[in-house]
Amino acid sequence: MFGYIWEYVYTSFLRYWLKWLIRQVTGTCELQRICSGHKPGAARTTKAEYSLQSSKNKVLRGALETTKDSLEQCVDQIMKVKNIKPAKDPKFKESLNICLLQITGYSSLYISVEDLRKEVFSSDNPEHEAMILKLWDLLMPTVKLESRITKQWGDIGFQGEDPKTDFRGMGLLGLINLVFFSENYTAEARQVLSHANHPKLGYSYAIVGINLTEMAYSLLKSGALKPHFYNAVQGTPELQHFHQLYCYLAYEFDKFWVAEEPESIMQFNQYREKFHNIVRTHLQDPDVCLTLTVGSKN
Repeated sequence: MFGYIWEYVYTSFLRYWLKWLIRQVTGTCELQRICSGHKPGAARTTKAEYSLQSSKNKVLRGALETTKDSLEQCVDQIMKVKNIKPAKDPKFKESLNICLLQITGYSSLYISVEDLRKEVFSSDNPEHEAMILKLWDLLMPTVKLESRITKQWGDIGFQGEDPKTDFRGMGLLGLINLVFFSENYTAEARQVLSHANHPKLGYSYAIVGINLTEMAYSLLKSGALKPHFYNAVQGTPELQHFHQLYCYLAYEFDKFWVAEEPESIMQFNQYREKFHNIVRTHLQDPDVCLTLTVGSKN
């Protein structure tokens, strides 16, 4: 209870006067001190984001929702409101610009990911059909698919004879992630598939992959991935960066599963939650960067 009371008093009253006092002493505003006192990445951008969110000024709060096209104008407005002279602080504009690209880019990325998640896989869509067949060819290059609907899909971890039924939860997003991993990290994806087909430690490769897409999506939606993207992308995070994160999760989960040696696939939820907690712990590190670099074709 005391913690909540203190937080309210600090954010509502003390923070404003503390900022005012420090500005009188240093001659710089909070955003200037953040941009000059912290290295680029999550250490800087998360503090800048909090500063903007907490501001009583509409221009500063509105910066969190600005578009990429009007971002430079937005930075100029902030500098005017805060009376920041470019000659006295020449690096501030560029630093804040990068922070805002990351902050607003994260929001835009979530919208793009959500759109793909909501897009239903359709057998009548030639692009969707091409993707699912491409996934097979990437993972099983020496085995010909007998027909579009076949039990063979079970060899790469789908539940039924038609994989489209397995994409209901994550929509097209689940398929795109599977294809991206297989296309950009082919050797690693095939290695993971071989582990998934192990007679004792095996698991359903595709189904687990879709489950990991849900994990990545949930982390993105909650904001937990901000430190990663603020460190990994010095600008606007794009869809490919989300797919890269999925590749990290797919590869690392396989290593985790093999190392843990579960007694049965029936324990999947238990180990999935354990892996989820490990990832969340990593994301609490301000220097976190969950990037898979081995074998990348990019």
